[in-house]
Amino acid sequence: MLILLIPLLWDAYFFVNYLISLFNNYRIKEWAPRVSLLIPAYNESRNILKAVESALAQDYPDLEVIVVDDGSEDGTYEKAASVHDPRLRVFRIPHRGKAGALNFGLSKATGEVIATTDADSVLEEGAIRELVSRFYSDEVLGVGGQVRVLGGGFLERAQDVEHLRIAMFRRAKELDDLSVAPGPISAFRRTCLDEIGGFVEDAVEDYATTRELKRRGKVVYAPRARVWTRMPGGVGLLWRQRKRWFLGDLDHLGGGFTKEWAFLLSGDVVAFFDVVLPFLLILWGYWLLFAFWYTFEVVTMLVPTTVEGGPLTDALLFPAILWFWALFYLLLHLYGYGRSLINAFKLRNIFK
Repeated sequence: MLILLIPLLWDAYFFVNYLISLFNNYRIKEWAPRVSLLIPAYNESRNILKAVESALAQDYPDLEVIVVDDGSEDGTYEKAASVHDPRLRVFRIPHRGKAGALNFGLSKATGEVIATTDADSVLEEGAIRELVSRFYSDEVLGVGGQVRVLGGGFLERAQDVEHLRIAMFRRAKELDDLSVAPGPISAFRRTCLDEIGGFVEDAVEDYATTRELKRRGKVVYAPRARVWTRMPGGVGLLWRQRKRWFLGDLDHLGGGFTKEWAFLLSGDVVAFFDVVLPFLLILWGYWLLFAFWYTFEVVTMLVPTTVEGGPLTDALLFPAILWFWALFYLLLHLYGYGRSLINAFKLRNIFK
């Protein structure tokens, strides 16, 4: 059945490439430049201490941590400033947005490498060292790590599974050509950030900054650099977050049927089949095929769950979580495409 083969072949392709990547050593370089870790914070008094503590707990020899309070109104600055460590500096500025806060921190940084994390995130102990080691040549201008999700509710667990799937994809296809260096765990050469005028002021500053750097060199993935971050716990908050991300991403894909557009639309086709496939198999009474599909999806998730670290129960429930994300992103993308078409139509009428 073609309808069964489409999602299975798609998943099998990335799964096989992921398995191959596990047996291939990726390139690293042993060096220890001075690193400035920037933490922009806006109304994060509940989380900032854990973020700072994890930053200062890094097993890296030459590190400074710069917290930029972006006009918070909840005591974030006071909480951060209560930590006494010679490696830590805390600044407070009027509210400028995340990119503005990052650029202020950049102006105060003394490191050869600029790393970033979020105020609601907790870095694993070796995260900075793993990021730095992936600057294996002068052409590598940026490095992104692996994002995982804190929390035990359904949406948090579903988002952690989503990020495990992203980690699988990045090991398989993006080790040396990362599509986005994520804000919660990234590092960049200072000289290159200065060359592009700092972090790009944009609704999706991490994606926009990554694209600017990739015009000049390489941005790569560091699979062992890991951060645990907080994500929305409600569907409404999740929709608003992902809507902002997706609409921001669309602005940077460019015109025409480029490679990025082809991949995006192909993913939407696969998502459609992921949504309808289990229902059709049950409706038509193909129980053996349904069992095969379910088992196949579980197996493709068990391996990255074991390698990257995660509850095995999440892998066993992966087909249900996959269905949720397929439906969610299919609806989100249809909304985004519709909004883009409406905006394009309005612009066309304005310039007639």
